[in-house]
Parts: sequence; C-alpha cells; structure tokens
Amino acid sequence: MDNNSLAHTKWECKYHVVFAPKYRRKVLYGRNKREIMNIIKRVCEWKGVEIMAGEMCEDHVHMLIRVAPKYSVSSVMGYLKGKSSLMIYERWREEGQKFKKKSFWCRGYYVDTVGKNTEKIREYIREQIQRDMIEEGLLFKEKDWERMGR
Repeated sequence: MDNNSLAHTKWECKYHVVFAPKYRRKVLYGRNKREIMNIIKRVCEWKGVEIMAGEMCEDHVHMLIRVAPKYSVSSVMGYLKGKSSLMIYERWREEGQKFKKKSFWCRGYYVDTVGKNTEKIREYIREQIQRDMIEEGLLFKEKDWERMGR
C-alpha cells in the first residue's frame, strides 16, 4: 500500500470532493476551464494536497485528493476555494460580470472518504464528463486532469 508518513505517523487519507461555482454558473469550460484547472492545481500544491484524479464539468468539479492528517478536510477546502476565488478574481477582474465578485465558489461542498474504493472513485470521476456530455449534449475533448493522476 502506498502510505505517506509524517515524523511519527503513517497515513493514507483520501477524499472525494465535489464543489461548484456560485449559482451553478456554467463557466468551467473552454479557456476558463484550463486556466481555472491550473489555479486549482497550483493552490493544491501550495497546501501539499495531492490531486489523484479530477474532472471539471461545466458547472462543478470532482476531485480525488490525498490530504495529510495534520489538515482537516474543511480547512483544505476553505483554503482551496478561498485562494482560488481570489486568483480567479484577479485573473478576470476586467472581463465582464461573471467573475466580478471575489467569492467564485458556492459556500458548501460534498466530501466522502474513499478508503479502499480508490479505483471505483477514480472510475466514477472519469465517467462524470461522459455523463455531462450525454445529459447536456456537450463535447469536452480535454482530459488534462488525467495527466495529474499517478
């Protein structure tokens, strides 16, 4: 098993998280999708959070993340959504109404512990974009998140 370790601790803490832009605005596509994805990756790196899998649908984000036990999931999500909101605001401050406010993400999020079901969760996340394409009739050809998986 691929365990991480701290000074006196062995750990394997994985979570499936889902979060969305305010009002479920459909802004996570095209150029925005790639740039917001890069912002999320950068913020996770700063916090020491490993993104094991992820998919960005047009109105929500799915991620499988590995978090050290020294951080609570709520503190990681607060940091991720707070920092990325500020970075998104700075990036698109001058470009129209949809990115005007500093609070880009909804207040809440979904989280589930993964445990031994890592592969099932990875598969579920990979299938999200296909489900969205079927439901919305959209075609997303980018699979940038898969490059992050190990």
